[in-house]
Amino acid sequence: MKVLLKKRAIIIASTALLLALISIVSMALFSSGGPVTGIVNVISSPLRALASNVAGIFEGIYASIYRYDDLMKRYESALTDLAQYEYDERESRLLAEENDRLRSLLGFRERHPEYTSEPAAVENWSSSNWASSFIINRGYSNSNIQVGNGVVTEYGMLIGQVSHVEATTATVITVLDTTFSASGTVGEEGGTGTLRGDFAYLRSGLLVLDLIEDDMVVMVGDSVVTSGLGGVFPPLLVVGEVTEILRHSTGIGRYATIEPIREIGTISQVFIITEFRDLE
Repeated sequence: MKVLLKKRAIIIASTALLLALISIVSMALFSSGGPVTGIVNVISSPLRALASNVAGIFEGIYASIYRYDDLMKRYESALTDLAQYEYDERESRLLAEENDRLRSLLGFRERHPEYTSEPAAVENWSSSNWASSFIINRGYSNSNIQVGNGVVTEYGMLIGQVSHVEATTATVITVLDTTFSASGTVGEEGGTGTLRGDFAYLRSGLLVLDLIEDDMVVMVGDSVVTSGLGGVFPPLLVVGEVTEILRHSTGIGRYATIEPIREIGTISQVFIITEFRDLE
């Protein structure tokens, strides 16, 4: 745009100069009095006016080019200021997230002195339609975590289990994954069942509590927690709530669908329980 304006200005300026030269030459050639001079004056008068107008137009175009340059400088300056603002905003957000992480770490350990735990950040989630897992920034070289350790939120909600450990990272399968299994307790009577991921409910964000005995009282809305049986997970880790009680297609046995208290895919900060003991 700027180059086009300059080209047009040069053309207009050249035309104006040519017309002005014609006017001057005409006046010089026919400077004596008489009818010829009158004719020349008549011809040259509009030429002089045109040259003056063209000169005015050229000045306006030059001023526009100058304003264009000034606007471009201001635009570039605004872009620089915006980039700095975005950088400062990112730094502030990262600092706030780090402060939240440290507060969560302190709060979790105060609430659960029976656990030895390590904090970790979720680096990325699996995009598979057949599994539910994520990668954390802890491994055998920068932590004490091991395969089988339970993974919880800062509020003690069980969200998964360490399945694989690398040097600086580890893979965590969530409670929705079809390879996950744990002993769970449900209802006021504390009936137990097997918590497991089920492919039929994976995409719906649900897991199941299977092997529910027929005489066990289970109701929609009941809380489901870990039982502690088997020693893999500590007892009373919250898993979710019962959303539906169903009977297997064979007609034998019941199971319940469980919705986690918090949407699994939104979690960014976790704790790995490396050891636990019974306070009682």
